[in-house]
Amino acid sequence: MVKRLGEFERIARYFAPLVEGQGEALGLADDAAIVAPPAGMRMAVTADALVAGVHFLESDSPDRIARKALRVNISDLAAMGAEPYGYTATLALTSGMADAEGWLERFVTGQRSDHITFGLRLLGGDTVSTPGPLTISVTAFGWLPEDRALLRSGARPGDDIYVSGTIGDSGLGLAFLRGEISGLDDAAERFLIDRYQVPEPRPMLGRALLGVATSALDVSDGLAQDLGHIADCSAVAAEISISAVPVSRAAAAAVRNGLANPEDLLSSGDDYELLFTAPKEAREEVMVRAEEVGVPVARIGEIRAGTGVDLLDADGKPLILERRGYTHA
Repeated sequence: MVKRLGEFERIARYFAPLVEGQGEALGLADDAAIVAPPAGMRMAVTADALVAGVHFLESDSPDRIARKALRVNISDLAAMGAEPYGYTATLALTSGMADAEGWLERFVTGQRSDHITFGLRLLGGDTVSTPGPLTISVTAFGWLPEDRALLRSGARPGDDIYVSGTIGDSGLGLAFLRGEISGLDDAAERFLIDRYQVPEPRPMLGRALLGVATSALDVSDGLAQDLGHIADCSAVAAEISISAVPVSRAAAAAVRNGLANPEDLLSSGDDYELLFTAPKEAREEVMVRAEEVGVPVARIGEIRAGTGVDLLDADGKPLILERRGYTHA
């Protein structure tokens, strides 16, 4: 029988090795970390909680759960144009969890992997027990130039609307995991599931867009719904063409096979792509900057005066969605 460790034993065994050689976290032995901001920079702070059964499935691999918990926060920093720096993490482990120590071992493996991928560092956190579902809360920190940031409130009439990557993959991946749809080849199904379990945040693109994009956010609750947040915060209207929204080969195959409707891709959550606006005269600059950081972007519509979000089908006719987005509440 595997011994269940106490809080401080877990910190020493699993998390202290993550901060070796890193001064800010003070070996996770003090009450707080001490961080000095670089000259000319200010801090961006974000927080996201992930709950089993809402944001991930309990059957998901612990290392993938760890990576998703970090990446959804990195995506928020990317949407502000911030460079990811570090984070704190609180784990509420379900009471009586089978093989909690083995689960933590695999969870930390995922953390370590994304430390390398994104240049992150652990700055502190907590572990507790809960009778409720497994819950992970991450607070992430990043650096921004003192004079620049991407906000939701800067879109202006005449601006183009862009989105990075492809849209709708994550929602399809979740549907496959839940057994709600089937029928694609193994590679396509694996691709879609990967997009749900291990999203690809775009921090390099976010930083590249500083000084050219007028507004931005990350697509977490569905493209149609999240575009409404930009429209509301900027006091403008938005219009996009569904045929211009980029989709992956796997998602296109799902639509061809009747597993999803094209409009479903606009309302599914957890894509974590960047949705942003920029002046028409900056079209070439946007594409150059995106190419420099290796992230594909597509122009999908336009900002205009007014309110609300209009969606146009392939014939240019208004499209009404039964559901515009997903809520994690």
